[in-house]
Amino acid sequence: MKKFVILLIILLVAGTTADAQFLERLKNRAQDAVERNVGDIVEQEINDAFEGKKSDKKSKKKQKQEAEEYEEEEIEEGPQDTEAVYEQSDFVPGTVVFFDDNLQGEQMGEFPSKWDLIDGSTDVASMKGKKCIHFEPGTRIEPLMTNQTSYLPDFFTFECDFWMNDPKTELNNCYEFEFNKSDDGNVFEIRIGESYDKLEVTCTYHSVSGDWRDSGGGQTWELKKNDWSHFALSFNKRAIKIYINGKRVINIPNSQAADRVKIHQAEWGGFHGNKNYLTNFRLAKGGNELYAQQTTDMSAVEKAIAETGKFVTNNILFETGKATLKPESMEEIQKVADYMKKNPQARFEVQGHTDNVGSDKTNDPLSQQRAEAVVKALEDMGVDPFNLRPVGKGSHEPIADNGTEAGRAKNRRVEFIKK
Repeated sequence: MKKFVILLIILLVAGTTADAQFLERLKNRAQDAVERNVGDIVEQEINDAFEGKKSDKKSKKKQKQEAEEYEEEEIEEGPQDTEAVYEQSDFVPGTVVFFDDNLQGEQMGEFPSKWDLIDGSTDVASMKGKKCIHFEPGTRIEPLMTNQTSYLPDFFTFECDFWMNDPKTELNNCYEFEFNKSDDGNVFEIRIGESYDKLEVTCTYHSVSGDWRDSGGGQTWELKKNDWSHFALSFNKRAIKIYINGKRVINIPNSQAADRVKIHQAEWGGFHGNKNYLTNFRLAKGGNELYAQQTTDMSAVEKAIAETGKFVTNNILFETGKATLKPESMEEIQKVADYMKKNPQARFEVQGHTDNVGSDKTNDPLSQQRAEAVVKALEDMGVDPFNLRPVGKGSHEPIADNGTEAGRAKNRRVEFIKK
């Protein structure tokens, strides 16, 4: 405390006019501290005050420099712009691939073997380490399918890589993906090309009401020059979503469905560039759900699958010792069919289970035949059998006591396990 009083006296004696106000504040703090008997705290405050006074003597130039640095940090760390906030990356590729071509195994300079030519000329080439299809201007091709006129399901994804030139050194590119019905022309068409050093993407389509619409004019994104980019499309019954390099760029809620797809190297704006390349094609059934359903709107089948990943039922009945379905089973099977039609991307293992009456030699093949009978009934109701795999489990996985009739009835069941 003595040290503090001596220091205070020195300060009071040595104070100049310029520092009088500053020292007066220190004096008042000291008096308050003595009254509160906390001299040690005041001593610390004096030290802090001296440091503060030193800091007040910073040059205006230094303060201005710090202010400018702070301003730059604010700009760098500020919120994203509105466009960036709304960019989406929700693409989910379909799981059942029905066309896939990365051109591996193809001979250079030959026509690609998995494709059919409609217009123009094309051949197999290589660009930046990737085997690809080279398009002469105006060329149009389509995948070579078993059913050439109708092969797109109502829920699918389409992907490929496309090459874009540097417009400052090469003529520009333009690719069109034409989704159409054999008897009605294009249903929707996506165009990708260069526009004033940007990547431009447009989509025109027939809405479900029948009129011809577009996606709101050309939309542009940064162009990857002299490099590959990735295109992806998801179609779900009526919704079109388009992605470039993983980011969603177009979202259309109501379009008519198409049966097939054609790829066209368009001669856009009178340019006839010859460096047009596409590769890594993939068509697959399935993809992302159209819109999430509310639990309250779900059927019993939907609710069970959403909560447990499977639907178990004792209401699919067979004649004793046979794989013949009883008529009253059809109502339950119809519920499953309705679910699968609403969710065409879903795949199920259909398991047949028996009780332990009889031997495994009898029950194992019987359970397999019953599972196959259920799959056949679902197919007859319009379900794609590709999404169903029948499996007989016999009596090997009981869920109740086989010692009672009630337990055996529970064990005689059919399970739909989502895969």
